[in-house]
Order: sequence, then C-alpha cells, then structure tokens
Amino acid sequence: MLRPAATPPPPSFARRATLARSLRLLGSFRFEQTDPARFYGGIAADTADLVADFHRDRTGRDLSGVTVLDVGGGPGYFADEFSARGARYLPVEPDPAEMHAAGRVLTGAVRGSGMALPFRDDAVDVCVSSNVAEHVSDPWLMAEEMLRVTRPGGLVVFSYTVWLGPFGGHETGPWHYLGGEFAARRYRRRHGREPKNRFGVSLFPVRAADGLRWAERVRPRARVLAAFPRYHPRWAWWLVRIPVIRELLVSNLVVVVAKRHPAG
Repeated sequence: MLRPAATPPPPSFARRATLARSLRLLGSFRFEQTDPARFYGGIAADTADLVADFHRDRTGRDLSGVTVLDVGGGPGYFADEFSARGARYLPVEPDPAEMHAAGRVLTGAVRGSGMALPFRDDAVDVCVSSNVAEHVSDPWLMAEEMLRVTRPGGLVVFSYTVWLGPFGGHETGPWHYLGGEFAARRYRRRHGREPKNRFGVSLFPVRAADGLRWAERVRPRARVLAAFPRYHPRWAWWLVRIPVIRELLVSNLVVVVAKRHPAG
C-alpha cells in the first residue's frame, strides 16, 4: 500500500502554494523552448523557495552556508537563486552543452551522471533535483545516489514530471498520450527536426506511483516529510492520494525526505 505523505508539507511552503503561484508556473511552460530564461528562471526561484522553506521549518535557519547539490543543474539559473539565498551551490550536469546553454560560465559545475554522483557519502546538506528524473533511464538509482551523498539529518528534494500528466511529453505533448515514439515522429514531421527531449533516449515515462513507492522503500533510512503535486495549490494536494487520477492530474510530483542518522 502506498502512503503518499508522512506529514503535510511545512507551513511556510503551504502558505506559498496559492492558486496565483500555480497559474504563474504552469503558464511559464509555454516558454520553455522560446524563452528559456523566463521559464527556467521562474522554476529556479520556486525551487529555491521550496528548499528554503523545508530547511527553515526543520532547522529554524535560512540557507546561508548550507551546501546544496543540484543534480542536473543546467546552465546556471538555479545557481543564481540558491547563491542569492546564501547557499554553497554545487551543480552536477552530465551534458556540457546544457552547462553552457544560456551562454554563461557556471563556476564550480561538475560534469557527472546523477546515477553515479562523483561525491563521497554524507557530503552535502541538501540534494535537490528538479525536472530531471524523467530524463534519465534509471531515476530511482539517481534518487538512491542523492540519498547516499546527503548527510544524516539533511534533505533530499526530488521533483519530476509525471509521464501521463499534461506536460509528460514535454514539447511533443499532448501526442505522448498515443505513445512516446509516435509523438516524437510526429514532432519530427511537423518541425523538420528531432525534439530536444527524445523518447527512449532523453525522455522516459515515470509515474507518480513510482515516486511514492520509492518513498516507501527508503523509510528505514529516511523520514518521508512530504509527497505532493508541485504546481498545484495546496487545496488540490489530495490528488496524489488517488490512484489513476494522480497519474493524469499530478503534473509534477515532489518527494521530500530527511535522511536518518545511523541510530535511527
């Protein structure tokens, strides 16, 4: 049996999760390809707010001096937001083209795979991944790696796009409902080029239930703080509790866990 959340999300983030925020974030998706600074800048700010809220509610402190490892950090929008909050930000990105996609040099970036993070055990205070899991072939190996490198008491924030949600196919949607390969072929015929997110190569189907099942598996090693639809207002978080419905309407699932100390 899947239990979607151990406790509700923290009060500070719950207050932030308004309908206005949801509309702003969901509306930005149409700019992902045409104006990535607008899209990724907004997502980065929201991610930093989310992490800061969870950290503050657990520790009473802001992110000043906190080491944040971002798996799939991209071209630097997240670096700006976390650095502005005082965090020591470390991005890991497997694709050098993504690191320089915005025409900027990202100081301190590490090239590496999320499925084999080049860091020792218990190395960072917070490990976060935003909209990356659907782009790797084994997202739950990546989740395990994120937990491994997080120190006891630290946070893992794992957020990803649900395949059967409205944005699951990324730029090939909504045709992904007829199959990822069909959607990719249609995009190529229509636009004369391959989609950026190619099904089976850089885009994979991940279910909401998969994230909830991973949260259940890690309970002996981590306290599950929350699992909720990232872009929904707080009054719609109940959707994650309903099988089938959550696959269609939870466009992005967030799972937040706190790593346990060895003694439990």
